[in-house]
This record gives sequence, structure tokens and C-alpha cells, in this order.
Amino acid sequence: MDVSQYLEIFLDETDEHLQNLNTQILMLEQEPDNMDTINEIFRAAHSLKGMAGTMGYKRMQTLTHDMENVFSEVRNGNIKVKAEMIDVLFQCLDALEEYNTNIRESADEGTNDNEPLIKQLNEIMNEGKDGAESSSSEEAPAASQIASATGGKKWLEIKLGDSERAVLKEAVKQGQNVYGLTVSIQETCILKAARAFLVFKAIEEDGEIIVSDPPAQEIEDEKFGLDFSLVVVTGSSLDKVIAAAKNVSEIQDVLGDVFDPDQEVSAEEVQETKEKQEEAAEHVAPPAQTVPAPAVPAKSNKKAEEKKPAANKPVVNRTVRVDIEKLDTLMNLVSELIIAKNSLVSASTVSGTSSTAVNEQIEYLESVTTSLHESVMKVRMVPIESTVSKFPRMVRDLQKKLGKKMELYMSGEETELDRTVVDEIGDPLMHLLRNSADHGLESAEVRRERGKPEVGSIFLDAYQDGNNVVIEVRDDGNGIDTQAVRNKAIERGVITPEQAENMSEKDSIELLFNAGFSTAKVVSDVSGRGVGLDVVKSKIEALSGEVEVKSKLGEGSSWIIRLPLTLAIIQALMVDIGNEKYAISLGAIQTIEDIPPQDVKLVQAKEVIQLRDLVIPLIRLNEILDIESKKDPEENMVVVIVKKGDKLAGLVVDELIGQQEIVIKPLGKYVSKCKIISGATVLGDGEVALILDANTLI
Repeated sequence: MDVSQYLEIFLDETDEHLQNLNTQILMLEQEPDNMDTINEIFRAAHSLKGMAGTMGYKRMQTLTHDMENVFSEVRNGNIKVKAEMIDVLFQCLDALEEYNTNIRESADEGTNDNEPLIKQLNEIMNEGKDGAESSSSEEAPAASQIASATGGKKWLEIKLGDSERAVLKEAVKQGQNVYGLTVSIQETCILKAARAFLVFKAIEEDGEIIVSDPPAQEIEDEKFGLDFSLVVVTGSSLDKVIAAAKNVSEIQDVLGDVFDPDQEVSAEEVQETKEKQEEAAEHVAPPAQTVPAPAVPAKSNKKAEEKKPAANKPVVNRTVRVDIEKLDTLMNLVSELIIAKNSLVSASTVSGTSSTAVNEQIEYLESVTTSLHESVMKVRMVPIESTVSKFPRMVRDLQKKLGKKMELYMSGEETELDRTVVDEIGDPLMHLLRNSADHGLESAEVRRERGKPEVGSIFLDAYQDGNNVVIEVRDDGNGIDTQAVRNKAIERGVITPEQAENMSEKDSIELLFNAGFSTAKVVSDVSGRGVGLDVVKSKIEALSGEVEVKSKLGEGSSWIIRLPLTLAIIQALMVDIGNEKYAISLGAIQTIEDIPPQDVKLVQAKEVIQLRDLVIPLIRLNEILDIESKKDPEENMVVVIVKKGDKLAGLVVDELIGQQEIVIKPLGKYVSKCKIISGATVLGDGEVALILDANTLI
């Protein structure tokens, strides 16, 4: 069978399962006895094993099979969750991640058998079995004795409630047949729950299942071994019912017999079996290895699980996986439609002869294109959870590596961003978190001396703010020592001692974003090579975002990333400078002012204006863009006040044209060096206008 067509689905689903395992194992470390978490990990490992087996990835299948075995023992109460076991499980996840990366790159899992890991998993298993065998005689003789007394006919163990017994007796009175069945599934079966469902379906075509052990919900959730038992009411013969069940593939065996509602395994039978077993044990000592692991811990677990409210059944997913390239194409078409709509608007304005009907249709078209654009944007939006969910594991690893105590608190994971931005944001956030862990947080001893809690806190918060998404990484560590930063910069020749003296706190912090700059004394595998903050800055700016830093020495620092919600279509203010048209994003604009030339003052030989108690520097765009202004110097100036973080600047333009929805077209790599231009747009009349980047201008 050619499975290559399923490769994309396999990779996507494997990513989801691995992420789920990461989260669940972290939870297990905090709550080792949480049965819901243990069951979830077992199911995820089981699903991964099945998927890897189907695709023919044997090494991956073997590793997940051994993980599943360990969790099967944990579920049965034979193994206790310990710290060493968690470490081994995380190593297993790293190995699975490696297989997944290899498959993504070459459609082959590679040649690493991960034998040391498999050996460690088997050692954990054997410890569990040894413990189980030693305790089997005292803990639970009854279950194995019942199993012997019933001769493997496990339906005899089913305990009936009064209502079920009444239903069965009534059925017998009406001439119906009541049968007990025990269905065994092959050990190699990948989807046990699916096989059980098919058995249920086959039997219910000609009868009714009154009771099952374990209950139907647990069978559906795969919370059972390799067999399950049923009590069936039917008008058909026993042979026909057994044949229907056996007809399902991957069924090993089906045992069945007439079921008496009053029949239960009696205490006498159990006692009789016990005596027989003791008698046999006196004559023949069985080899140690063949003692069966008791069935009781599983029983006690089941009771514990029954006390807990059952997890809600997941809603059937009504989602479709769509390739991001198809969405890009759709986005592009919507962009072209908006350009065509703008052309219509300008054409009808120029002609001046348009009727009311035409105007109404153009307005309708405008509202439809806007709604269409919003819908396409929503389709492209994904929660940043997919990126940030891997960070708790990373912080746990850093805690062990750095020998510091720290805790990560996250909020706003459901905040949505454009898919392309979410894919790119992972690296910058990772660098900032590593930075907080390594440079920000102090050691436990230093924290104690400063009267802080021993466990350092790192916060990752995401929220929407107008047309931007803000992601903050904060810590309650040492903060940034700006004096140390300046000294390092002087030492490296980035600035002169004179410049250092006149530098503000903010400018000193900005030095950290220089390539190759690091204040670490020693280069470790966590940080110190100076690669990090320059990557953060360049990545964020490439996404039309900005990074701001706030820090207080001894109290901690905060790194604030602002990103636009969308990268393709924006609301912009169109302006004239000389004979050229430019666009400025509305998101950056604070106000528009009419300023008389005499209000312009000079501070340190630079032009500024005073506006409501604020001194704002002026940027004459005609000088920066090298265009001759059409304005008379004596006339009032049109000043567009723009903001970046908490900095303001006034952009001097000739004329305002008005607000317009524009489509950003990238300029390509030939003109990417000109940072003050962030792209271009095609106007309604076919003219091209350049888009100014207010952040770079400031």
C-alpha cells in the first residue's frame, strides 16, 4: 500500500500528539496520581504507535509501544510515577521529535534505534512487575481466584444491578435468549476501540446489549485490556451471535453461553478454587516468571475512575486542514478585488456623471469586499497557543540545566494572529525566555538575600490592543544593569566613553540589540554568544512589529513585542509630498496638526514643536525622501503625529488626500535595504504609492 499520500496528515497529527504528550507529562510531574493525565498519555502513545505502524515506521512504533506498556502498568497501579521516569519520558519525546523531523525532511525515520531509552523503559517495566509479583499474594487473591473459578468466562464476573436483573428476567419470560459473551481482541490490534465498536454493531443488528464490562464509555475511550464482556438479549441462537462477533477482523476469540440473571460466582466456588490452588502449589512450585500479574489493581483503579466525573466526550471536529499557500492565493485574490473596487470608486468620482444606482452598487461592493477580507483574515488567524505550548517544557529543561528554581506563567494563549506571523514568532519568544532564565533570574541564594521568593517567576502574556497583538515576556529577576551594558559596549568599541556618559537608560538598553553583543561572562549552551536579541529585533521588524524594553535594576525586566494583526491589507492615510503620493499606516498615527511655521523651535540644532506640554521632534519628509516641496514656507504646515512605543514624532507633509484601504505589496529584495519604505500599494487609478514605515522614521 502506498502511504506517501498520508504523509502530511501523519506529520500534522504526530505534531499534535507530541505536543499533547509534552503538556500531559509536565502535568504528571506536578500530579503523579492524576488518573486522567495517565490515561491521556496512554491514549496519545497508543495513537502514535498505531499511526507509526500504519506508515511502516518500525523504530517509532517500537519506542511508542514500550512507552504505552509503561503507562499500562502505571494505570494498573503496578508502577508509581517517579522523577527519573519523567526524565526518561521526556528523552523519549525528544527521540520521537527527532524521528518526526527526519520523516519531515526525507520521509524516512533514520537509523537511530534508541536502544538505551528502550532499555530504560524495560527496566521501569520490570521494576513494576517485580513489585506486582511480590504483592500479589497479599493484595488480591480474589480476582485471580474468580478468574480461575469462571474458567475465563468473564461474563460470569459481571455484577448486575436490580434494574438490569429485572430486564433480563422479563426477557426470559417473553421467550428471548440471554447470553453472556467474552470477546478477546488480537494483541497486534492497533485500534481496539474501533474493533469493539464493530462487535457491538454486529451483535446489535439482531439483539440488544444490556450490560458490558467495562462500561461502553470506557471501551470507547480504550480503557480496557484485550477483552471485554457483554450480556445480550436476542431472539437468535448462541452460535449466530458468536459468529457475528467473530466476523469482525482482528478478533482472537469469542466465548459464550446461556446467562442466568441470578447466576453469580459464589463464595463457595472461590473458596473451592483457592483450596485447589493451594493443594497444587504444595506439589509443584511454579517458576517465578510465570506468576500472572494480578488483575485487581486495575479493578481498584476502575472504581477510583468511576468516582471521578467522566471527561466530557469531545465534540466531533468540524475543521478542515488547508495548505497555507491556498490561503495566500485567496488572500491575493481578495487584495486584487480591493484594488479593482478602489479603481471603480476613483473612476466614478473622475467621470462625475455616475447615477445614484451606480453609487449604491459601489457602496454595496465596498461593504462586501471588506467583509470578504475580514473573513479571509479570520480563516488565516490561529491561536498563538501552537507556538507557546512548547515553552513550559523548555523552561523545565532550563531549570535543570542552570540549577535555578523558576516557574513559567502564561496567559492569553488563545490570542489569535496571522498564521505567517505565528510561524515566525516562535524563535524570538524562545530567545527572550532563555534570556530571562539565564540573565534575568538570580540564583536561589541571591534571591534569598534580596528577600525575594526562591522560585523565580517568568511571565508570558499575550493580548490584543487595537489593531495590534502585544506579547510580553516579564521576569522578577535582576533587571538590566545599564552601566554593565555600557562598559561592555565601550570594551567592544561599539560606543566611545564620551557617548556612554550622555546615554539615557533607554539608549543603553538598545545596545543589547547589536549583533554579537552579550553581557554573559561565560559562553554556555544556553546563551553567551550574543546571538539572540539581534535575531529578536530583526525578526520582529521584518513582521512590521516593534520591541520595547522596560527594566528596573533589582526588580526585573519586561520585553514587549507589538505585532500587527494582519500583514496584507491595512487602513492607511494617503498624503502628498511634492508630486508623489505616500501611505502612512493609520495604526501608527496619533493626531494630525496644523502648525504655523513660527511655532517651530530648535533644540540641540534639531527642529521641534511643542504640543500640549509635549516636545515633539519634526521630520521633514521632503528632505528625507529628497523631493521638492510644493508648499510655501510661509504657509501653515500639515504635521502627522506618529507614535512608536512611548516616542512621538511629527511627519511634515504637503497635503492630506484621505483615508483608504490599501493592499501591501512587497518590493522584493532589490529595494529591501531602504528601511523607511515598508512596501508599495497600487492605487485605484493604477498609480503606485510607497508605504512609509513610521517606526524606522522615528
